[in-house]
Parts: sequence; structure tokens; C-alpha cells
Amino acid sequence: MSCYACQNNDLFDDLPPRERIAGDDCWRVAHDFTSSLPGWLVLVPRRHVTSIADLTDKEAGTLGIWQVRLSRALRTVTGCVKTYVVQFAEKEGFAHVHFHIVPRMPDLPADRRGPGIFQYPDRGATDSRLPEGQRDDLAVAIRAALAIESS
Repeated sequence: MSCYACQNNDLFDDLPPRERIAGDDCWRVAHDFTSSLPGWLVLVPRRHVTSIADLTDKEAGTLGIWQVRLSRALRTVTGCVKTYVVQFAEKEGFAHVHFHIVPRMPDLPADRRGPGIFQYPDRGATDSRLPEGQRDDLAVAIRAALAIESS
């Protein structure tokens, strides 16, 4: 089975900003490519792993730090009031563990709150997805916010 995350992890140094917002030896941060919601991030382990229980202690030890840092950066860049963190990794080609870090905007319609947030990734309608250029711009802004926070 082909693994989308591993294919991109193998190209790490050559990825565009939207696919390599930040990273370390355990994790890579990308902007979701199917979403119409600005700032929908995906936190992906750098090695192939299909269950949270199979994360190494080092990966597990930095997971929460990444989730909090990304949530803070999203608050700075998007003005969100909180973030949702979700992990399923069940779809064929996407069984690689990955965490969705999703900005919950203050004006989010009630029907899109909580699990309703998954109305934003439109896997079939490519015309509603954020353009690559906009995802790259967001990636650069989020990277800058992460740099300011860590200094």
C-alpha cells in the first residue's frame, strides 16, 4: 500500500512550504491539502507508524509540545479561539498516524463545531480547497510565529 505521508517525508528537504511548515527528527508539520479552512494543520511522524501505541518514547515526548506550539501559532496567525486535535489514520493511503490541528474560529457556524469541522475537508471538490499559494503563505506565517515563540 502506498503511504502519502512517507512519500512526502522522503522528500522532506525539497517540499514546498505548505508541506514542510516545521519539523524535527520526529515530526513534520504540513497544511492539509484537502481543506478549505485556512490553518488546518497536520502533524505527521517522520517514520512510518500506524498506531499511536507504536510511537517511540521520544516521539511521544514531543507530541504534546508540538500540539501546544502549533495551537499557539494558529491563534497568533488565524485568530482562532482554540484548536481541535483529531487522529484517526484509517483511510487507505493515509493509515500513517497523523494529528489534525484545526483552528476553531470565533465565528465558526454551530453546525461546523466539534465533529462538524470535518465538513471543511472536501475530498471530492478540488475547487473549494485552499489554493497552494495561500497554503504556502499561511505556512510561512505559521513558521514565523513558531520562531518567535521559541526565541
